[in-house]
Amino acid sequence: MFAKISSLGLFGLNAFPVDVEIDISRGSPQFDIVGLPDTVVRESRERIRAALRSCSISFPVASVMVNLAPADTKKSGSVHDMAIFMAVIQAMRLIDVPTEGCSFIGEISLNGDIRRINGVLPMVMLARELGIRSVFVPHDNAAEASVIDGIDIYAVKNAEELILHFRNEERLSPSEHYTPPEAAYNEVIDFSDVRGQQSAKKALEIAAAGGHNALLIGSPGSGKSMLAKRMPSILPPLTFEEALDTTKIHSISGLLSPEVPIITKRPFRSPHHTISSAGLAGGGTIPHPGEVSLAHNGLLFLDELAEFDRKTLEILRQPLEDRKVTIARASGTVTYPCTIMLIGAMNPCPCGYYGHPKRKCTCPKNKVSGYLSKISGPLLDRFDLHIEVAPVEFDDLSSKVKDESSAEIRKRVIAARKIQEERFKDTPITCNALITPDKLQELCPMDEGAEKIMHGVFDRLGLSARAYDRILKVARTIADLDSSDIIRKQHVAAAAQFRSLDRKYWSE
Repeated sequence: MFAKISSLGLFGLNAFPVDVEIDISRGSPQFDIVGLPDTVVRESRERIRAALRSCSISFPVASVMVNLAPADTKKSGSVHDMAIFMAVIQAMRLIDVPTEGCSFIGEISLNGDIRRINGVLPMVMLARELGIRSVFVPHDNAAEASVIDGIDIYAVKNAEELILHFRNEERLSPSEHYTPPEAAYNEVIDFSDVRGQQSAKKALEIAAAGGHNALLIGSPGSGKSMLAKRMPSILPPLTFEEALDTTKIHSISGLLSPEVPIITKRPFRSPHHTISSAGLAGGGTIPHPGEVSLAHNGLLFLDELAEFDRKTLEILRQPLEDRKVTIARASGTVTYPCTIMLIGAMNPCPCGYYGHPKRKCTCPKNKVSGYLSKISGPLLDRFDLHIEVAPVEFDDLSSKVKDESSAEIRKRVIAARKIQEERFKDTPITCNALITPDKLQELCPMDEGAEKIMHGVFDRLGLSARAYDRILKVARTIADLDSSDIIRKQHVAAAAQFRSLDRKYWSE
């Protein structure tokens, strides 16, 4: 007896079709699975046997051979359990309804319950592309899967439901298409909580408006972390395409909940400084996304930047430029997207008071230079804005005047992003920080005064070509916030002032 059932596999972000073929024939009783299965896939034999018993079905006393095609592609995880179960009962002629045009993904437990799995979203997206009409998924994954329009999603709680459905006894109904609600921005933490620091707030507004990387430097207690943690409250909303891209990464990482099946707000990731290279960039035998990819289309905040291992930080250099991270392992090569805003915060020295206007630094000079040297020149060059966060004055702390709220700042950020959206229409560019070198002169026109200022800044500061590009992109964002089509001298001057801290701290 032969049967074939459609399933789907996953390697990294890449889903692929899998045909579960089964042959039940006379011979010594055995149950084998071939087609490059890993240990978890092979263990499904015992789960299938127990699940059949829970449905009062005796496993065939025969030679049972299951092949997962294509046979030269590694199969991993418990995602194929439901498909193997269906192949067994179809080969035993226990169901009447044909399974053509259907695909099955899900883990099966010993009592027949269908358990939640990771990575449903990219697999369902592939199923739609392949023309599959119906996908049967675990009940807890149904909302996530039903985000994708144009395909029927069936939520399955247990194996008994599957059998009754395909016997035409109790038919399952397709899940309703899930429409994500509009993200709410009634944040508990708000920029109005931060007293003073008007210059730093303006710089972070520019960073949010253009998607720029920013480095905050200041003494302990000046408000660096407080400012950075309020950044999500002023970031622009995700588009639906961005939400799907972000959700795919969280889906394969198992970070989605049944109640929130799609990411509707830009991610904010803040790993501890003891994180490993694999934790930050991604890794493992089967490469999993790291923090830099989990922050895709959002913000990665590295607090106490100089406390991170230098080799770990250097891994960020290429992903920040390429907007993707590629992980090569013996099992294969996986590429994850990582279009992120990077916000770093650090003290200027181990004691934290180097350059403080009122407190004396107690660190030996070689300790200061050693501390700052943990941030290499190439990495520092990738921060578009260098922001000095000065100590807060008493008058600011004691003031009864309420500071500007995140909602007000966010309105200006969204207005600037809409200008960029119109500018970059029909291109893959989504914000000023992503302008490619070949488009820079076309999209960032300067008037004569701005060109003079830029020329002087370039010569005086000895800028690299990358620094020149980044100043120009920041100036483009400042001009957008000013509703100006042309970059003027005040925009270039404002952008250039955010490139001076490397000369103050790293030149000594």
